Amino acid sequence: MKYIKILIWIFIIALIYVSCERDDLCPESTQTTASLVMETFDVSLPDDSKNVFGLRIEGVDNDGNGIGVLEGYDVVTTNSIVLPLRTDQDITVYKLHQNYTEDEDGNPNGGNEDILTITYIREDVFVSRACGYRTIFSNVQVRIDVADVDEDEWISLIQAQDDNQIVENEAEAHFILLH
Repeated sequence: MKYIKILIWIFIIALIYVSCERDDLCPESTQTTASLVMETFDVSLPDDSKNVFGLRIEGVDNDGNGIGVLEGYDVVTTNSIVLPLRTDQDITVYKLHQNYTEDEDGNPNGGNEDILTITYIREDVFVSRACGYRTIFSNVQVRIDVADVDEDEWISLIQAQDDNQIVENEAEAHFILLH
């Protein structure tokens, strides 16, 4: 009888050990949905990188209303812009303000606004059970809306690095912004 109890306990412990499943954790090294990367260059010297001063980027909803400032882009100076793309539709719109400032009360005080419309084709790719899906964006096109708030566009030209631009990693720039 004593041996049966010991065998039952050994069997239960073995069953618990064998039935355990390893945790599904998505490693940080796994590529997820990438953002669009643009580097900024001087329009008069296209080989020279040029900072954008007082840059503020705001997302725009389907009705053309601002939906908030993009994290990390509330009045900064940079020569590289990283824009997340929407995964629920094939268009993303941003307002890019150059030389943006605010007065003491937080009201906008100057700056030049251009509106960028980014269109693309989405493809959801299964990564793993732990990581889920990631979205690859192909045929990405960026255009400057000429019917925006003002007539004075600060962005002169945006060029894709490839004819059929694909956004699937953030290791290199996808577009060149000349200003």
